[in-house]
Amino acid sequence: MTESRVFKALGDPLRLRIVQRLSSESHHTISTLSEDLGLTRQGARRQIQVLVDAQILRLQPVGRETRVTLDVSTLETAREWITSLERQWDQRLMALKTLVEATPTN
Repeated sequence: MTESRVFKALGDPLRLRIVQRLSSESHHTISTLSEDLGLTRQGARRQIQVLVDAQILRLQPVGRETRVTLDVSTLETAREWITSLERQWDQRLMALKTLVEATPTN
């Protein structure tokens, strides 16, 4: 997984809505995902392909339809990356707090 690809894919409001929709239900077809999004099936397919390329979604042919599912492991890896950054900032802020509190005021 490339974090930049994942965050770029999730940066689009439409693709974010697709991911949110899939997170509330285990799977959809491309047709059901395109409902209420103001997209044609082809437009939805293009947006979904960006998410597939970022390894956020998986496609599985089922008969004449294509089932779309969320790849939770990719989102978990992205969450872990954000958590790592959060820990780094917490450590830096604590070091700054310690420095400020230790500095005598006149």
